[in-house]
Amino acid sequence: MNGTILVVDDEKEIADLIEVYLTNDGYAVRKFYNGTDALKYLENSEPDLAILDVMLPDIDGFHICRKIREKHFYPVIMLTAKVESGDKIMGLTIGADDYITKPFNPLEVVARVKTQLRRCRNYNNPLPQEQKNEYDIRGLYINRDSHKCTLYGKEVTLTPLEFSVLWYLCDNQGRVVPSEELFEAVWGEKYLNSNNTVMAHIGRLREKLHEPARSPKFIKTVWGVGYTIE
Repeated sequence: MNGTILVVDDEKEIADLIEVYLTNDGYAVRKFYNGTDALKYLENSEPDLAILDVMLPDIDGFHICRKIREKHFYPVIMLTAKVESGDKIMGLTIGADDYITKPFNPLEVVARVKTQLRRCRNYNNPLPQEQKNEYDIRGLYINRDSHKCTLYGKEVTLTPLEFSVLWYLCDNQGRVVPSEELFEAVWGEKYLNSNNTVMAHIGRLREKLHEPARSPKFIKTVWGVGYTIE
């Protein structure tokens, strides 16, 4: 079995279709048509990945994502029929890892699931011993082996994606990292010009590091180019 996937969508046909394709690819699927039942399942179970529809009849997918991020860091993929970028930014800001707009090809969902699980598993595999495994930059400490980050001695809780973004910037300290490079290195996918994923995760990282918006101490923006930690 490749892993357990939580699927929450009130459109029965869509949920059932996703289940068929994931099951055929070797995944165990836990499927729910409303948010209430999904939250009850999550009280005592931890899937390897969650696929959440934004619009549900009782509790929206954003609320479920927030509840997941209170305790867990496994990948979350949001589904929506809307095309507004605001929904996407909202999902990414609260901790979602990916976003798929309906209608979609179910094979794309399977591919996105594989990508997120592969990224998550790579994150949990430590680097070889000869590679640098920690940085201490003016009170910001990050350790690749323990997957821990502290700011002035106080632990900062990061999702795997947030950690990967921060680690890549630290690993390239002193160099401006283009948004395209950062996205492709962390997410392992081709960057699109309209992609707000990097910006949303940088914003969330700055919040957790208590960075002032106009004069950040650590993650600085080089407009039109990318981001850097000097």
